[in-house]
Amino acid sequence: MAYDELLANRIRETLSEQEQVDEVKMFQGLCFMVNDKMCVCIRDKDMLCRIGNEQAVIALENDNCREMIMGSRVMKDFVFVEAENLRSAKDLDHWIGLCLQFNKVAKPSKKRKK
Repeated sequence: MAYDELLANRIRETLSEQEQVDEVKMFQGLCFMVNDKMCVCIRDKDMLCRIGNEQAVIALENDNCREMIMGSRVMKDFVFVEAENLRSAKDLDHWIGLCLQFNKVAKPSKKRKK
């Protein structure tokens, strides 16, 4: 699993004030779960942001991001943000803020039976 460790550390620092943050390896990278809900992931040097469908539509029109596509299906609550759009703390804080805002209303994933 390849992901940018420097970006992971920046995300850890940004999420440090959240009560419950877990790190899980998934999507060929590292995912940060906040309150048992997927919040933000890193894959290679890009960040996958779970921001909700309404915010994703706005972000795709206005920001430097792209849709998440799995197979032939567009994942409507998610956008990928490329590393060059996360260079400043302000940019990272913007995206993490959108993720945390949606996290408050997001439904948790169903637990898989083992």
